[in-house]
Amino acid sequence: MAGSIGEPGQELASEEVVPARQAASIILLRGGDETLELLLVQRTPKARFMGGVWVFPGGAVDAHEGEGDAAHRVAAVRELEEEAAVSGIAPHELVKFSQWITPEQVKIRFDTHFFLAEAPDGAEPQIDGEECVDLGWFTPQDALRAGEEGAIALVFPTIKHLEQLSIFPSTAAVIAHASAHEVVPVLPKVVMSGETARVLLPGEPGYDAA
Repeated sequence: MAGSIGEPGQELASEEVVPARQAASIILLRGGDETLELLLVQRTPKARFMGGVWVFPGGAVDAHEGEGDAAHRVAAVRELEEEAAVSGIAPHELVKFSQWITPEQVKIRFDTHFFLAEAPDGAEPQIDGEECVDLGWFTPQDALRAGEEGAIALVFPTIKHLEQLSIFPSTAAVIAHASAHEVVPVLPKVVMSGETARVLLPGEPGYDAA
C-alpha cells in the first residue's frame, strides 16, 4: 500500500537532499502472553512538525548521547520518560524492531530506530501537557480503525508499523519474533504522477525504477 505526501511533516524539499537526523522511538507494549496493546501519544497541535498526530513516543538523539545503537537506545528511553512519564526500562533491554529513513525528497528527514519494550509493572503513562497532549492504549487493529474513521490522526510510518504489529496475537509473540530477526533499514521513495506524489516501499511496484 502506497502512502501519500501531504501529511504533517511530509513537505517536499528542493532538489538538494537534506541529511536525516538520528532519532529513536519506543513501541511500549502490554498484555504479556494474552494480548497485545501499545501506547500512542498525541503531539500538540501547536507543533510545527506533525502537530496533532498520534505517534509512538520518540524524538531526536541528542548530541551528548553519543552515536550508534547505544545512543539510539538511550534516546528512546529518555523520550519515553519525557513524553509519557514511563521509567524503569534499561536501554539494553530494548528490542530493536525496525529502522525507517524519511524519503530523500522530503524536507524534514529522520533516520528513526524503533524499539519494543514491555511496560513495567504498575506503569501509568502520563502526558507532559506541552509536547504531548493526549495518550491511549490501543490494540493495533483498534488504532488502525480509529485512524480510518478520523478519530485519531496517523501518518504513514505509524500506519505501516501498526499493520505489521496487527498480525501478532500477544506482546510476548512480537518480542520473540523481533528478537530473532535482523532489522533491515527501510527507505521509502516518493514518486510523482502529475501533481500527485505517492510513497513507495521497497518491494512495491515502481520502487526500483524510482
